[in-house]
Amino acid sequence: MSLEDLTEEIEESYTDFDDDLAVSLDRETRNELAVLETALEPAETDELVRRAIHMLFQTTVETGKLDFHLRSGFDVTYDEYLSGMTFDEMTGADQYPSMDDERRYQF
Repeated sequence: MSLEDLTEEIEESYTDFDDDLAVSLDRETRNELAVLETALEPAETDELVRRAIHMLFQTTVETGKLDFHLRSGFDVTYDEYLSGMTFDEMTGADQYPSMDDERRYQF
């Protein structure tokens, strides 16, 4: 897969989300959400869910897990996705023709 494939999949996922995203909660998650809502007193419960997504995203980026999964699935990193070009494209490494090992040392 490539940077273009990643961008396409992200755009598809983004359009699949409605303004209201229905999420089912298990008992443990419901309990934790109730405790957080009681303690933090947000204006809406949705605010806690938004914060949780931001925290998960930030943690995943900082620990390198996002890059690991993007590299495994799409052969790009998050920085490459943000810049819109791969490292090879940034450095010009993809501009050189590939070396032919059989003829490499022939003059």
